[in-house]
Amino acid sequence: MKIVCEKEKLIKGINSVIKTTSLKTTMPILEGILIQTNKNEIKLTSYDLEIGIEYIVQANIKEEGSIVVNSIMFSEIIKKLPNTDISISLNEKNLLIIECEGSIYKLTTMNPEEFPELPKINIENSVNLEQCILKNMIRKTIFAVSNEENRPIFTGCLFEIIDNKLNVVAVDGFRLAWKNKILSTKQNNFSAVIPSKTLNEINKIILDSYDNIKIGISKNQALFEMEKCKVVTRLLDGEFLNYSSVIPTSWETRIRVNKELIQNCFERISLISASVIEKEKKYPVKLFVDIGKIVISCANQMGDAKEEMYVSTEGKNIEIGINPKYFLDALKVIEDEEIFIDFGNSISPCIIRPVEDGDYLYMVLPIRLKED
Repeated sequence: MKIVCEKEKLIKGINSVIKTTSLKTTMPILEGILIQTNKNEIKLTSYDLEIGIEYIVQANIKEEGSIVVNSIMFSEIIKKLPNTDISISLNEKNLLIIECEGSIYKLTTMNPEEFPELPKINIENSVNLEQCILKNMIRKTIFAVSNEENRPIFTGCLFEIIDNKLNVVAVDGFRLAWKNKILSTKQNNFSAVIPSKTLNEINKIILDSYDNIKIGISKNQALFEMEKCKVVTRLLDGEFLNYSSVIPTSWETRIRVNKELIQNCFERISLISASVIEKEKKYPVKLFVDIGKIVISCANQMGDAKEEMYVSTEGKNIEIGINPKYFLDALKVIEDEEIFIDFGNSISPCIIRPVEDGDYLYMVLPIRLKED
């Protein structure tokens, strides 16, 4: 094997696959990247037996071949080489020779025949999206997935098509994020729960562009296909939350507020709520809605804070306790200038939604406040 490739292209390929190499495994082959050549291309593959990624890099192929090399060592060497063409070859001792200007490195390799094949997927349902749309849908939901492995179904996002509308939903037991997109072509109804780890990697690979990405779903696997990249992942098993039944359809109190102003308020008051000194304690923020204004406050052993804002209000006065981080997570992904925040009572979920964008909704459960 002998290839010559631009460093920039090679690094992009390595960065796209390296996160799915397995660092804690009894199979050393999974710690490597499979390098294969074909005509004027290098195919880089990584697989941790849950997620597999293939990435195509354009290169000058002088001699074809294949090999597996340790991902970390290979990546770190390539990153630190000069920004020019890199020559990669295999010698008679099966050492990978990396040459660039005056630099020469030799790495031990592994047998490519021992590298496990990525699953072959029999696609039952599929949908094509522009990459920028999928990127936005993931960004606005994935922060709300659960980190608790005892409820694995909630460690991923639900992807479902109902009546030609794609819904992406994340839930962790305390909050829910939902984003939808009306599709331009007729699609079959389906649902699948995709691990957040996979979606995080896909979001790093895809571009904020109008280029297409195809999502294919089988019984227990999903396939994401782009021009130069393919991602295969297992699906999560289990019954996802019937989210539409828990989202309130009416409100008792509503405020309309500038998103940036209320976000700044929450960021300031979080300095008291999540004190660095008292790392183990998280204090709720009290939100009081009065006619034409809201008062946001927090008090603990480190101090107290109060923010007052004049806003448009409808309905009853209300006092409610909330986790400020949960509010901030949603505010940070909303681009709209103004938002609605809807309340039922002091113990029912509140809803954040953009004023103009009816395709996004975020629900968070309140924290019960202690009696004064």
